[in-house]
Amino acid sequence: MHIRLCLIVVCLIILVSGCATTRKGQDMQTQQLKARINSLEEELQRKDEEISGLENELTKLSSSKRRAGTQDIASLQLSPRQIQTALKNSGFYKGQIDGKLGPQTKEAIKAFQKAHGLKADGIVGKRTREKLSNYLP
Repeated sequence: MHIRLCLIVVCLIILVSGCATTRKGQDMQTQQLKARINSLEEELQRKDEEISGLENELTKLSSSKRRAGTQDIASLQLSPRQIQTALKNSGFYKGQIDGKLGPQTKEAIKAFQKAHGLKADGIVGKRTREKLSNYLP
């Protein structure tokens, strides 16, 4: 009986010490995982800040380029082919791009102007050129 009791005590000691070792190992893994999560969160924060800065820079560049481009295009004439191309790209012209401002092209110009809040007179003036230029490559 005494030997049996000793075996039970030894088994309990092994069991308890094994559990403690496992718990210590788990605690260490948990700490390592928490440290890795913190590191990744910090890296994510840096990347978010970097993306935000790049987005701001892109917005500024795009805005300044758009202003400069609009001023340049407003002062230039568009060829009949460019007008037809822009009208086709914007969905208002279905005909051939032949470089001729015929009745089909004139109607497309008027429809484009009306859709963009311009005077629908079929004449490609400064404001119409500005709007059309957004549809040119």
